[in-house]
Amino acid sequence: MGSNQTWISEVILLGFQVDAEFELFLFGFFLLFYSLTLMGNGVILGLICLDSRLHTPMYFFLSNLAIVDIAYASSTVPKMLANLIMRKKTISFAPCILQTFPYLAFAITECTSLVVMSNDWYVAICHPLHYTVIMNWRVCLVLAATCWIFSFLLALVHISLILKLPFCGPQKINHFFCQIISVFKLACADTRLNQTVLFVGSVFVLVGPLCLVLVSYTRILIAILRIQAGEGRRKAFSTCSPHLCVVGLFFGSAIVMYMAPKSSHSQEQRKILSLFYSLFNPMLNPLIYSLRNAEVKGVLRRFLGKKK
Repeated sequence: MGSNQTWISEVILLGFQVDAEFELFLFGFFLLFYSLTLMGNGVILGLICLDSRLHTPMYFFLSNLAIVDIAYASSTVPKMLANLIMRKKTISFAPCILQTFPYLAFAITECTSLVVMSNDWYVAICHPLHYTVIMNWRVCLVLAATCWIFSFLLALVHISLILKLPFCGPQKINHFFCQIISVFKLACADTRLNQTVLFVGSVFVLVGPLCLVLVSYTRILIAILRIQAGEGRRKAFSTCSPHLCVVGLFFGSAIVMYMAPKSSHSQEQRKILSLFYSLFNPMLNPLIYSLRNAEVKGVLRRFLGKKK
């Protein structure tokens, strides 16, 4: 790194670049979604912790997903909300890099957690008699720990490569948070290595897990088609189809964001895609995976009844 290079001390987040009145509308809109994310996932965590009937492997993974969703949304949304109501839309360079790390780590944890949950569903539906043997508590803890450790190590690889770059401008990021691709543009050096590692990592944590999820749900759907009772088949389909929609939304938007050619989508479209997998998906997960579940709804009704 040459001595004539000026290091960036502060970064301007351009955000959505709309009128002040519309920024207030976006602030209220996103604050509502963020509040629903925290409330929905918080309710799921509370119910699972308080009711011993939900202390099973399936709900253990649901509680793990709720923690990931809260952390994932909280890594980017608060700063986005602050920038929508503040005139000075800046962030210091060090916090900008620090924001990139948990965002990547929790995003990867979400991908791997969805794979583990789909496998848990497959074992529960296709091998119900052996479920307690296959998905014992030791296996559950190992799978959950592996998701977290692997995700943080991979995020650390990306951040380590970023910190080796010299950053001397421009000082503006055309995004609402320090998204890793936007951070690359601040560097005054060749970032092809970083982009290659990011692409390979995206294939590994997006395409690979998506294929595993699709394989699990394909086997689940085959097992459902063998169900003789029409009511049982209908209930199973009504459970699996929303899961596939949410998984498709999360992985699809992330794949387009990180693996599509740069010229295929405008920066504004990329911001909208980022909202899908960093805000909307964490809000939908508790609704689709948990609050539609009969056992969870029963526990919630009993809890509300006791309060009354």
